[in-house]
Amino acid sequence: MSGTIERDDETEQERLNRRWAELLQELRVIQTGTQILTGFLLALAFQPRFTELDEYQVTTYLILVGTAAITTILALTPVSLHRVLFKQKAKDEIVTIANRVLKVTLFFVGLTILGTVLLIVDVVLGRQWGWAAGAVTLLGIAFAWVILPFGVERSRNPR
Repeated sequence: MSGTIERDDETEQERLNRRWAELLQELRVIQTGTQILTGFLLALAFQPRFTELDEYQVTTYLILVGTAAITTILALTPVSLHRVLFKQKAKDEIVTIANRVLKVTLFFVGLTILGTVLLIVDVVLGRQWGWAAGAVTLLGIAFAWVILPFGVERSRNPR
Protein backbone atom coordinates (compact mmCIF):
# COMPACT_ATOMS: atom_id res chain seq x y z
CA MET A 1 0.00 0.00 0.00
CA SER A 2 1.62 3.25 -1.06
CA GLY A 3 2.11 5.95 1.54
CA THR A 4 2.51 3.50 4.42
CA ILE A 5 5.86 3.30 6.16
CA GLU A 6 7.04 -0.28 6.36
CA ARG A 7 8.70 -1.48 9.55
CA ASP A 8 11.38 -4.15 9.58
CA ASP A 9 10.50 -5.32 13.08
CA GLU A 10 6.87 -6.32 12.46
CA THR A 11 5.39 -9.59 11.31
CA GLU A 12 3.20 -9.85 8.23
CA GLN A 13 0.11 -10.09 10.48
CA GLU A 14 1.18 -7.02 12.49
CA ARG A 15 1.71 -5.11 9.25
CA LEU A 16 -1.74 -6.06 7.96
CA ASN A 17 -3.35 -5.13 11.30
CA ARG A 18 -1.58 -1.73 11.28
CA ARG A 19 -2.61 -1.06 7.69
CA TRP A 20 -6.21 -2.02 8.45
CA ALA A 21 -6.23 0.29 11.49
CA GLU A 22 -4.87 3.15 9.34
CA LEU A 23 -7.55 2.53 6.71
CA LEU A 24 -10.26 2.52 9.37
CA GLN A 25 -9.08 5.90 10.66
CA GLU A 26 -9.23 7.33 7.14
CA LEU A 27 -12.67 5.80 6.62
CA ARG A 28 -13.94 7.42 9.83
CA VAL A 29 -12.94 10.84 8.55
CA ILE A 30 -14.49 10.27 5.12
CA GLN A 31 -17.69 8.77 6.53
CA THR A 32 -18.32 11.66 8.90
CA GLY A 33 -17.81 14.30 6.21
CA THR A 34 -19.82 12.32 3.69
CA GLN A 35 -22.72 11.81 6.09
CA ILE A 36 -22.88 15.54 6.88
CA LEU A 37 -22.71 16.52 3.21
CA THR A 38 -25.28 13.88 2.18
CA GLY A 39 -27.65 14.97 4.96
CA PHE A 40 -27.30 18.58 3.83
CA LEU A 41 -28.09 17.66 0.23
CA LEU A 42 -31.07 15.51 1.15
CA ALA A 43 -32.51 18.28 3.33
CA LEU A 44 -32.33 20.83 0.49
CA ALA A 45 -35.25 19.29 -1.39
CA PHE A 46 -37.53 20.03 1.58
CA GLN A 47 -36.68 23.73 1.75
CA PRO A 48 -39.34 26.20 0.53
CA ARG A 49 -36.96 27.85 -1.92
CA PHE A 50 -36.19 24.53 -3.66
CA THR A 51 -39.15 25.03 -6.01
CA GLU A 52 -37.44 28.18 -7.35
CA LEU A 53 -34.47 26.25 -8.78
CA ASP A 54 -34.14 26.23 -12.55
CA GLU A 55 -33.67 23.05 -14.62
CA TYR A 56 -29.86 23.27 -14.50
CA GLN A 57 -29.88 23.61 -10.72
CA VAL A 58 -32.31 20.72 -10.22
CA THR A 59 -30.24 18.52 -12.54
CA THR A 60 -27.05 19.48 -10.69
CA TYR A 61 -28.79 18.73 -7.39
CA LEU A 62 -29.96 15.29 -8.55
CA ILE A 63 -26.47 14.43 -9.81
CA LEU A 64 -25.10 15.47 -6.41
CA VAL A 65 -27.58 13.24 -4.60
CA GLY A 66 -26.33 10.43 -6.82
CA THR A 67 -22.65 11.14 -6.14
CA ALA A 68 -23.37 11.45 -2.41
CA ALA A 69 -25.14 8.08 -2.45
CA ILE A 70 -22.27 6.46 -4.36
CA THR A 71 -19.78 8.01 -1.93
CA THR A 72 -21.70 6.68 1.07
CA ILE A 73 -21.94 3.20 -0.45
CA LEU A 74 -18.23 3.15 -1.27
CA ALA A 75 -17.23 4.45 2.18
CA LEU A 76 -19.15 1.59 3.79
CA THR A 77 -17.85 -1.10 1.41
CA PRO A 78 -14.68 -1.94 3.40
CA VAL A 79 -16.82 -2.60 6.48
CA SER A 80 -19.05 -5.00 4.55
CA LEU A 81 -15.99 -6.63 2.99
CA HIS A 82 -14.43 -7.12 6.41
CA ARG A 83 -17.67 -8.57 7.86
CA VAL A 84 -17.82 -11.23 5.14
CA LEU A 85 -14.11 -12.10 4.84
CA PHE A 86 -12.50 -11.61 8.26
CA LYS A 87 -13.19 -15.18 9.46
CA GLN A 88 -11.55 -16.50 6.31
CA LYS A 89 -8.24 -14.93 7.35
CA ALA A 90 -8.29 -12.80 4.20
CA LYS A 91 -6.94 -9.62 5.79
CA ASP A 92 -4.39 -9.09 2.99
CA GLU A 93 -7.18 -9.06 0.38
CA ILE A 94 -9.40 -6.92 2.61
CA VAL A 95 -6.66 -4.32 3.08
CA THR A 96 -5.76 -4.28 -0.63
CA ILE A 97 -9.36 -3.91 -1.79
CA ALA A 98 -10.24 -1.39 0.96
CA ASN A 99 -7.27 0.74 -0.08
CA ARG A 100 -8.50 0.80 -3.68
CA VAL A 101 -12.08 1.51 -2.64
CA LEU A 102 -10.89 4.36 -0.42
CA LYS A 103 -9.14 5.99 -3.39
CA VAL A 104 -12.31 5.78 -5.50
CA THR A 105 -14.30 7.10 -2.53
CA LEU A 106 -12.02 10.15 -2.37
CA PHE A 107 -12.73 10.81 -6.05
CA PHE A 108 -16.49 10.79 -5.40
CA VAL A 109 -16.09 12.91 -2.26
CA GLY A 110 -14.25 15.44 -4.43
CA LEU A 111 -17.02 15.39 -7.04
CA THR A 112 -19.66 15.87 -4.36
CA ILE A 113 -17.80 18.76 -2.72
CA LEU A 114 -17.13 20.39 -6.09
CA GLY A 115 -20.75 20.09 -7.19
CA THR A 116 -22.12 21.28 -3.88
CA VAL A 117 -19.99 24.43 -3.96
CA LEU A 118 -20.95 25.01 -7.60
CA LEU A 119 -24.66 24.61 -6.83
CA ILE A 120 -24.71 26.79 -3.71
CA VAL A 121 -22.80 29.63 -5.35
CA ASP A 122 -24.93 29.30 -8.49
CA VAL A 123 -28.13 29.68 -6.44
CA VAL A 124 -26.79 32.54 -4.32
CA LEU A 125 -24.74 34.57 -6.84
CA GLY A 126 -25.51 33.25 -10.31
CA ARG A 127 -24.24 30.79 -12.90
CA GLN A 128 -20.90 32.46 -13.73
CA TRP A 129 -19.95 32.75 -10.06
CA GLY A 130 -21.00 29.14 -9.56
CA TRP A 131 -18.70 27.96 -12.35
CA ALA A 132 -15.88 30.14 -10.99
CA ALA A 133 -16.33 28.74 -7.49
CA GLY A 134 -16.41 25.23 -8.94
CA ALA A 135 -13.15 25.87 -10.78
CA VAL A 136 -11.47 27.21 -7.64
CA THR A 137 -12.75 24.21 -5.68
CA LEU A 138 -11.45 21.82 -8.34
CA LEU A 139 -8.03 23.47 -8.19
CA GLY A 140 -8.04 23.23 -4.39
CA ILE A 141 -8.94 19.54 -4.49
CA ALA A 142 -6.35 18.83 -7.18
CA PHE A 143 -3.65 20.58 -5.19
CA ALA A 144 -4.52 19.15 -1.75
CA TRP A 145 -5.34 15.59 -2.81
CA VAL A 146 -3.10 15.01 -5.86
CA ILE A 147 -0.28 17.50 -6.36
CA LEU A 148 0.74 17.87 -2.71
CA PRO A 149 0.78 14.16 -1.79
CA PHE A 150 2.62 13.12 -4.97
CA GLY A 151 5.04 16.03 -4.57
CA VAL A 152 5.88 14.92 -1.04
CA GLU A 153 6.18 11.31 -2.17
CA ARG A 154 8.51 12.31 -4.99
CA SER A 155 10.71 14.35 -2.64
CA ARG A 156 10.89 11.42 -0.19
CA ASN A 157 11.60 8.82 -2.86
CA PRO A 158 13.72 10.42 -5.60
CA ARG A 159 14.19 8.08 -8.54
